[in-house]
Amino acid sequence: MTTDTVLDVVAGFLLIGGSLLALVAGLGIVRFPDLLSRMHAATKPQVLGLMLLMLGLGIELRSVTAGVTLLLVVAFQLVTGPISAHMLSRAGYRTGKVDHSLLVVDELTEDLERAEKLDELDRLELEREKRTASADEGRDARGTSPADG
Repeated sequence: MTTDTVLDVVAGFLLIGGSLLALVAGLGIVRFPDLLSRMHAATKPQVLGLMLLMLGLGIELRSVTAGVTLLLVVAFQLVTGPISAHMLSRAGYRTGKVDHSLLVVDELTEDLERAEKLDELDRLELEREKRTASADEGRDARGTSPADG
């Protein structure tokens, strides 16, 4: 058995494994009931499947240029996949697409409540500053200084 034959067999197994993981990701999207489960099914096996596919393709092509390109594809997927899944799940949470009864831990509700309180405090502070500024302008228009009170 030659080295080329062994590399072809290894590449074939990697391509089949990556394809099966992509199939599992697709089935998970169809079968799971809620948004967060679907997001998990779409990202986790899909990224590993893509890595196996690119590795198998790199072994099959046996080219440095193709290998570098495939490595960039995998790196880009590793960077963007989790970020996009996170942002989509947060958007789904905020728009009410997440079933809260299925959550074991819900830290986002606490964070959103804290952010709303801070927004309200900021709004009240701005209103108070506007009132103070308009009162100062009214005193200046009458010819009295704010220190005259």
